[in-house]
Amino acid sequence: MTNSPTADLSEAGVSIWLDDLSRSRIESGELSALRASHNVVGVTTNPTIFASALAGGVGYGERIASCAARGLGVAETIIELTTSDVADACDLFAETYTGSGGADGRVSIEVEPRLARDTEGTIQQGRELWARVNRPNAMIKVPATTEGLPAITALIAEGISVNVTLIFSIQRYRQVINAYLTGLELARAAGKNLNEIHSVASFFVSRLDTEVDARLAALGTPEALALESQAGIANARLAYEVYAETFNSERAQMLLSLGAQAQRPLWASTGVKNPKLPDTLYVTELVASGTVNTMPAATLEALADHGEIRGDTVTTQYLESNQVLNTLDGLGIDYVAVTEVLESEGLAKFDASWDELCATVASALEEAVA
Repeated sequence: MTNSPTADLSEAGVSIWLDDLSRSRIESGELSALRASHNVVGVTTNPTIFASALAGGVGYGERIASCAARGLGVAETIIELTTSDVADACDLFAETYTGSGGADGRVSIEVEPRLARDTEGTIQQGRELWARVNRPNAMIKVPATTEGLPAITALIAEGISVNVTLIFSIQRYRQVINAYLTGLELARAAGKNLNEIHSVASFFVSRLDTEVDARLAALGTPEALALESQAGIANARLAYEVYAETFNSERAQMLLSLGAQAQRPLWASTGVKNPKLPDTLYVTELVASGTVNTMPAATLEALADHGEIRGDTVTTQYLESNQVLNTLDGLGIDYVAVTEVLESEGLAKFDASWDELCATVASALEEAVA
């Protein structure tokens, strides 16, 4: 499309990735069509997305029957189905991957949520998923827990591209960047081609507003209420400042000069949860070159329909963003406590989705052999 909001966003240097994947999207041609109609150049998935897709059942019957006939258990069937979807989506975006030099055309698949506190388990499954998908444009999603950080380093060192997910705080984001750079240094020492290793850092936006706004509402003062729905965007903008500063450092520039790629910030959790807010808020207010915005389908459609891209809405807002977080601190909103709660809740939600996914697959396997 030309002269469209999605095209305008792409022209501003933001890669549009769809935060959804299912067999029906692939086989119907809908996913392929979104590349042309909505400038979609990548896909992200998570346990919740796969749980929803498999619960819908469309397109999975024969595949589940095949898994049942081969005697596969629940865990192996999940890996079979999800890696197959991701591999096929990777094939759809192969041309985008090549044309973008590997930056886009990416499809992410996440390690099992129960491994979030298990470094070695995450590394092992990251290797397994990478080998099973067997596509250069895949990305392995690893949560940014303290245990996930060394796993990120290890996978990057092996030449496996990583999407670091569930980032909420600036402090943790700095650690994520360090984990990536350390991995690149190890990859270089091992003789890996740095140009082929890519990573994004998924900074969650709307969830921060949900938690902070609840605390502001509890305070109930005019000053508190005036800050509603500002924390998420301010936090993300300051994350971009960290990105710009860190990848301009001597350490990063040396690696980039050897062919390494900057780890792009990815704005996640961009669907608006407060119905009073504009439905494209977490897209139009986070426009900055060299970023990715992964959108649920509803947000993508809203952007395409009536989004207004006004150019860079990030790098001119650092001072104001600092003021927002400083004022929140002055009101007693504990930033560290908020982000720790969000990480715990995020892991718990993915655990619940994984349990739902397992139950759905177990039931389907039983029906297939009945």
